[in-house]
Amino acid sequence: MDSESYFNLKPGVIHLNHAAVAPWPTCTVEAVKAFADENGSIGSSRYLDWVNTETELRKQLAQLINAPSHDDIGLLKNTSEGLSLIAYGLDWQSGDNIIIADEEFPSNRIVWESLKSLGVEVRRVKLNFENPEQLLIDQFDNRTRLLSISAVQYASGLRMNLTRLGQACKQHQIIFVVDAIQQIGALQLDCQAIEADFVIADGHKWMLGPEGLALFYCRKDWLTKLKLNQFGWHMVEDLSDFNKMDDWQPASSARRFECGSPNMLAVHALHASIGLLLEQGMENIERRVLENIQYLINVFTSLEGISILSPISNDRYAGIFTFNKEGVDNEQLYQHLVARGVICAPRGGGIRLSPHFYTPKQQLEQLARWVEEF
Repeated sequence: MDSESYFNLKPGVIHLNHAAVAPWPTCTVEAVKAFADENGSIGSSRYLDWVNTETELRKQLAQLINAPSHDDIGLLKNTSEGLSLIAYGLDWQSGDNIIIADEEFPSNRIVWESLKSLGVEVRRVKLNFENPEQLLIDQFDNRTRLLSISAVQYASGLRMNLTRLGQACKQHQIIFVVDAIQQIGALQLDCQAIEADFVIADGHKWMLGPEGLALFYCRKDWLTKLKLNQFGWHMVEDLSDFNKMDDWQPASSARRFECGSPNMLAVHALHASIGLLLEQGMENIERRVLENIQYLINVFTSLEGISILSPISNDRYAGIFTFNKEGVDNEQLYQHLVARGVICAPRGGGIRLSPHFYTPKQQLEQLARWVEEF
């Protein structure tokens, strides 16, 4: 599982930024080229094949998160759109409250705060690494309608016990929304085991796909309960006969949330990327990702002046490792690494590294030497 087998990154590039925007695997690059060549030579004459690829992508995504059916999978533009569909598809009463973590990425904060005009309170909970689930659960009361949490926090890399949260939400009849963008593709996720009502994740991070196409899982019993606010030809039950749309009905599947024409270029790209993940097996990928983070923990623990800002216990870290160095300007250290070909990100008061399953140990060793010498 070396990078040369699946990627064509230039020599000297050390890509440790899968928590932001991932590089495309070679198979994905080839799929996009083939789609462009076909479109440029014969146009849309094989459009039905494109639709079949779209259906196959839904099946792949359903397999990836163990959804009961590919009919539970919608293909949206991004995580923010999915969260917005939920926020404005529910009927709120003044005094209702929503629970989120204090360190959430803006996508999973702004949408809920936008409901303030409806009298909805957003309770932002400061988490710790020891028992963050209890801190969230302690905020539940009889007006709590929804918990929305990132499976893995984008800055610290804290991994949540989603099963525990799902069970607590079910017990208290609270809607459970999971922003899984920092987990799916890196670690296994079973939407049924965690009892999620909704799971949303854009494909451009750990799923190794393009920006602009996201997985939207909606548990079956929510399909018809979530109020629709977007409408168009693609969300109707029978979208093949344009002459019979006078008496249209929303699709009985999660396609009801897709109001317009699909992003077929992105569909072909993500289809190839997910195909690679499923071929490798998420159990194997998770093992390699966690091994890389454990290696970073071990190495950086031994370096002088290093503070690890991410959790270091086995049940709390995922694919993100964040650190800083005492007496060193964070921005200068970041630029020091960038100048040497490292693609990473300044996040959470430190430097965030996010290697994937294919990242060679030699690159992590080299990175540690550069940090140590600075």
